[in-house]
Amino acid sequence: MKASRWGLCPRTPALTAAVLVAGSLLAGGVVAGCEGRAGRPDRAPAPESAASTATAGASSDGPALVEIDLARGAPEGRSTSLLGSSAHRSHFDLVRTLRALLPSSGETALTASRGVFVRLGTAQIGLARAEEIGVLLGEIRKQKPVVCHADEYTNATIMLAAQGCSRLWVSPAGGVDSVGIAAQLLFANRLLERLHIGVDFLQVGKYKGAQEPFTRNGPSPEARESLEGTLRGLRTAWLGHVAVGRGKLSAADAVEDGPFSPQDALARGVIDAVGYLDEARDDAKKLAGTERIVSRFGGEASGGGRGLVGALRSLAGSSRGGAPHVAVITASGSITMSSSPSLLGGSEGITEHELGKVLGRVTADASVKAVVLRIDSPGGSALASDLLWKRLRKLAADKPLVVSIGDMAASGGYYLSCAGTKIVAEPTSIVGSIGVVSGKLAFGKALDEIGVHAETIAAAPDPQKAARSGYLSSFTPWDEATRERVLTSMRAIYDLFVQRVAEGRGVTVAAVGPSAEGRIFGGIEAKEHGLVDVIGGLSEAIDLALELAALPRDTPVEVLDEDSSLIEQLLGEGDASASSEARVEAGARQAARAALVPPEWGTALPGASAFVGSLAPLLAGERALAAMPYGLSIK
Repeated sequence: MKASRWGLCPRTPALTAAVLVAGSLLAGGVVAGCEGRAGRPDRAPAPESAASTATAGASSDGPALVEIDLARGAPEGRSTSLLGSSAHRSHFDLVRTLRALLPSSGETALTASRGVFVRLGTAQIGLARAEEIGVLLGEIRKQKPVVCHADEYTNATIMLAAQGCSRLWVSPAGGVDSVGIAAQLLFANRLLERLHIGVDFLQVGKYKGAQEPFTRNGPSPEARESLEGTLRGLRTAWLGHVAVGRGKLSAADAVEDGPFSPQDALARGVIDAVGYLDEARDDAKKLAGTERIVSRFGGEASGGGRGLVGALRSLAGSSRGGAPHVAVITASGSITMSSSPSLLGGSEGITEHELGKVLGRVTADASVKAVVLRIDSPGGSALASDLLWKRLRKLAADKPLVVSIGDMAASGGYYLSCAGTKIVAEPTSIVGSIGVVSGKLAFGKALDEIGVHAETIAAAPDPQKAARSGYLSSFTPWDEATRERVLTSMRAIYDLFVQRVAEGRGVTVAAVGPSAEGRIFGGIEAKEHGLVDVIGGLSEAIDLALELAALPRDTPVEVLDEDSSLIEQLLGEGDASASSEARVEAGARQAARAALVPPEWGTALPGASAFVGSLAPLLAGERALAAMPYGLSIK
C-alpha cells in the first residue's frame, strides 16, 4: 500500500470584520457545540495534555501508545456549530491520522509510537468506512501491536477489528452481534391503503422498483435479483476480511452464526479476551512496552473545539494559502437543489447551491492541483445531479478529479461520481442504480374519509387539459394521459443519465446498458461492469490524485467544507436571490420532511431516513428523481 505524509496547507484567516461580531457573541455568553465535528484538518495534532496521559506520573515524552477513540464513529461530513466544532472528527481526519502512524509516512512522533489502542464502544460505522479503517490499521499492525476494545461489536466493527487488531477485547456484559449480511426494505402499501392515500409513481429501468415500496408488500423478482447479487458481493468481502484478519477460516464461518455472548465469542475464536476498557488498555500498554498514552483521534487531546481562531474563521470564512495542494470535498446525504441553512450549522445533505459554490472556488483556485470528491449518497434531485455533474466535468477538464465512494453512490450519487477522472470504491460500497423515478402521493381520498373534500376547478373546457391542470396537486391522482406525458419526460432524463455515464466513463451508451436500468452492485462487481476504476478507500483515492497530478508524496492535502461562513448566514449572503417567501417555503418543505420521518428516527431507522431524504425533492415540486427507490439498510 502506498503512503504519503500529506502535508498541511497554510491558511490566513480574514479576521478584521469578524472580530467585532465575535466579541459581541462571546460577551453575550454564547456557548455552542456540535457532535460530529472537530478541529479543522489544517491543525497539527493537538499538543499532549494531562488528559492525554492515562497513567499518573508517566513520562511526558518518549515512545507512547496512541489511542484512537471511535466510540462516536467517524462521519463522512463535518457539521459546524456557531463558534467552532467538537472533538468528534471526520473520516478524512481519521484516515490521515492512521496514515501518519505508518512507517512509510516518515519519522514523526506518531510513527515512533510503540502501539495503538482503538476504543470502539458501541460505534455504528458504515461497512465501507469500516473496511478502509480496518485496512489501514492492518498495515500498522504489521509493525506494532494494535489492540481493540468494544462494548459491543457489529458486523462492520468486527470486520474492522479482525482486519486491523492484534487482539480483540469485549466488555463482560457486551457481546458480538455479528449475524450475517442482510438488507431490509420498507414497504408501506397496506398503510397507504388503510389511509386511502393514492399512489402515482413511475420508473424507467426494470430494476428500479420505484412503485414497489408503495404498491407492493414485498420486492418484485427483478428487485430481489439485483439486491441479492449485491449482497453476495458484500458478504464475500466481509467474510474474506475476517478470515484473513483472524488467520483462520473458522472465525469467518463463526461471524455469521451470532449473536454471541462474550464467552461464546471467545470460545469460537472471534475475539481474544473479555474485560473492561481499562483492562484492555493495560494490555495494550504491556504489549507496547510503555506506560505513556497519547490520544490522537476522538479523545480530549484531539481537539475540543478550535478556540477563538477557529471561531473567527467560522465567522469570516478563510482565504487559503497559495501553496500547491490536493483538495478533498465531502458530499454526504441526499441531493437537492437548495435548502435553508440554520444559524448553528450548514445545509443538510448535498445541495446544488452549496456544493456548487465549493466546486466553483476549487475550479478557479490555481493552487488546487487535484481534487478528491468523497461521496456517500442515495441520490435525489435529477436536476441538481445534472447541474452538479456539469460543474464536476468542468473541474475534471482542468485538473484531476478522483471520486472516492463511501458506503453508497447510488442513482444521483453515481450521477455525480461518473463525472470524475477516476472512481475508487470499496468492495463493500453500493454503486449504481442508474435510473429515474417520478411520482407523488395523492391525499384527496384520505381527506374525504375525515370529511375534507378537495374540488378542482380548471379554466380549460377540454376535460383532458382540465385534468392536466392538477398535475402537481397533492389531492388528485394522475390520469392515464398525464402518466404517459410524465413517463415520456422521464425517459428523456433517463437517456440523459445514461449519456452522462457513457461520457464520464469514456464508453458507448450501449456499453452502459447492462449496468443501468436501476441495477445496484457491490464494489467488486461494479468494477467488473466498468462503473469503478480502482478498489480502495479515501486513502487510495488521495494517492491516486497525487499520482495523476504528478505531485510529490508530501504534497499538502486540505479538506473543504460546503458550509457557508456564519457571516454569510447572518447577512443572508449565502443565497442573495432567495426571497423571504422562498425561504419560508423552503422551511415548510423541511418541516414536511421532518414530519414524514422525524430527525430522532435517524438512528433507529437509518434506511427510512435516507429513503425519505432522497425523495425530499418531491416536496419541492420536482417530479424527476435519480434516487434509490427503497429505504435500504444493510446490516
